[in-house]
Amino acid sequence: MVCALGIEGSANKIGIGIIRNGEVLANLRRTYVTPPGEGFLPKETAEHHRENIHQLIKNAFKEANIEPKELDVVCYTKGPGMAPPLLIGAIVARTLSLLWGKPLLGVNHCIGHIEMGRLITAAKNPIVLYVSGGNTQVIAYSNKRYRIFGETIDIAVGNCLDRFARIIKLSNDPSPGYNIEQMAKKGTQYVKLPYVVKGMDVSFSGILSHIEDLADPSKRRNKRKKEETAIAEAEYSKEDLCYSLQETIFAMLVEITERALAHCGSNEVLIVGGVGCNERLQEMMRIMCEERGSKLFATDERYCIDNGLMIAHAGAEMFRSGSQMPFEESFVTQRYRTDDVLVTWRDD
Repeated sequence: MVCALGIEGSANKIGIGIIRNGEVLANLRRTYVTPPGEGFLPKETAEHHRENIHQLIKNAFKEANIEPKELDVVCYTKGPGMAPPLLIGAIVARTLSLLWGKPLLGVNHCIGHIEMGRLITAAKNPIVLYVSGGNTQVIAYSNKRYRIFGETIDIAVGNCLDRFARIIKLSNDPSPGYNIEQMAKKGTQYVKLPYVVKGMDVSFSGILSHIEDLADPSKRRNKRKKEETAIAEAEYSKEDLCYSLQETIFAMLVEITERALAHCGSNEVLIVGGVGCNERLQEMMRIMCEERGSKLFATDERYCIDNGLMIAHAGAEMFRSGSQMPFEESFVTQRYRTDDVLVTWRDD
């Protein structure tokens, strides 16, 4: 039996989770929310985490009804992510490890998402679509590694959604992506957008630039004057643009996921990461899976959105398999690829 504490703070959410032998004891988090039209900057995000992390830890132990002495390991997000917020989690984890005399493990953020998804859904060996604000990858497990079959070559899908939400001044509460999803449900007209799939990789920056022009008629007029070309002057509603953006980028993700599914001969798809909460993405992926005789696995916002529990669970799996981390290696890294991790806890 392994009891683990997990600290996640790679972006605008600070989360604390406690898990014992696969049983969820606590899963708490707080989100740094900025005004409409604004993103979250590393320094201010780190300040938010520093102000909230201690109380979250106290509340987590209270909810779990355990004492620190009952822990077997303290885990934290080592990367990828934004450096200042990551450092808050790492510093607190190192302090608790020394204070309580517990082993310390740094966890890859993506691996945390995957292992949490596998635990909650009971998926055996799925093709994984990892979609979040900072990452977009299609992944399959093979020979002790989570192999990346395809990924974004520029910005992540969640970043694309978040930036468009800022362009049209949508609220960041509870999240830009969620508010785009709700607005897209009211859209009725599909606006044709660029569809950029290159082999197994995808690109979103050009789509974002194009739809930004559509959202701002003045930019279209300036572009027409500059290029001396005829551009149709059409007014597009925010609802139609949100609807069109979702339909286009999600179709791209379904395409590369289906290709990986066929290549690996798998019959399971697991969606993880914050964008994986999107009901339209899940619906589109489910249709594809049904057509192929496969099964879709997905989770809700408790486990899809960044949380400390996923770090605790992945760390517990690492600890159970004998993984150790020298204290001098308890740093963070903004670029920590999924396939850099040796998966010691899986034998299949």
